[in-house]
Amino acid sequence: MKLPGHDAIARQADEHLVTHRVKLPRKVVERPIRQVSKRLLMALGVLIATALIVYADRDGYSDNSDGSVDFLDAFYYATVTLSTTGYGDITPVSDSARLMNIFVITPLRVLFLIILVGTTLEVLTERTREEWRLNRWRSTLRDHTVVIGFGTKGRSAVQTVCATGLKKEQVVVVDPSSKVVDAATAEGFAGVIGDATRSEVLKRAEVHKARQIIVAPQRDDTAVLVTLTARQLNRAAKIVAAVREEENAPLLKQSGADAVITSSGAAGRLLGLSVLSPAAGMVMEDLIQQGSGLDIVERPVVRAEVGKKPRETDDLVVSVLRGHRVLGYDDPSVGTLQLTDRLITIARATPGAHITPDTWRRPRD
Repeated sequence: MKLPGHDAIARQADEHLVTHRVKLPRKVVERPIRQVSKRLLMALGVLIATALIVYADRDGYSDNSDGSVDFLDAFYYATVTLSTTGYGDITPVSDSARLMNIFVITPLRVLFLIILVGTTLEVLTERTREEWRLNRWRSTLRDHTVVIGFGTKGRSAVQTVCATGLKKEQVVVVDPSSKVVDAATAEGFAGVIGDATRSEVLKRAEVHKARQIIVAPQRDDTAVLVTLTARQLNRAAKIVAAVREEENAPLLKQSGADAVITSSGAAGRLLGLSVLSPAAGMVMEDLIQQGSGLDIVERPVVRAEVGKKPRETDDLVVSVLRGHRVLGYDDPSVGTLQLTDRLITIARATPGAHITPDTWRRPRD
């Protein structure tokens, strides 16, 4: 078992310790600074337009100080008018100036206030809207998939399960890097920033309500701690974990993983198979890539197949799942197919066709 000591684990946790928070996918919008800048420019444009209108009709205004209105007075009047301050030292006296105030300057005043007040309200209500979205998301999230680690392995796993018909709204990504979570939310997934070895981070991802959990961090010791924590929070979820070293796989299973994939070992075996037979290597790579070419599909037995042998079905059956046993198609104990069996078959991937999701759930203790 190649696991670093307690001190190394603690150092790793300190390095990845960030304020854990949930980030939901959202439409691409302009940055807040750009939005505020645009609105300030619009407000400035309204102010300049108002000042020019007043200056153009300056003969219709009276200034209490000297009686005349110059360009500076026009800007002063526009400023106090649009801000609804209205000191009354400069007033429209002619009919044309008063009509201009009624039909032009007053609408400009309203527009000015809408621009400024709207910006303020948007800034103040942004947090409230986000909290409402998070609460609504938590209340509706059920039987989802949690992906811990959105690196090469995690991203490929998400692409595979989504190719079977899983909606992106049903996937939650957990990663300590904010940039990685931003990339996940940009693709339409919900994300949680934080160290997945901490139970409070997994609780924010609603792990206790998840149907399946994919554990794909960069380190094997992290995978062990995450699996232990996830299994403690959810006894019924299916947990699939990835490790780099073959010798760490038994520890992952003891920690609560239902299936453990050795990334380096699997890659090595595929390399060896490709050396012996490049065509066989291509076929295997095609089988593990969902959505194109040949796919490995798990499906239930239909009533028309009950009583038949695996080779008598229309599909190419590889294995039969009976209870918790996985039997080969040529296993004598299979006999004939039962309605409660599930079949592992090889099928041609067709556009728009989705694999029926596995409904297996771990029995509760």
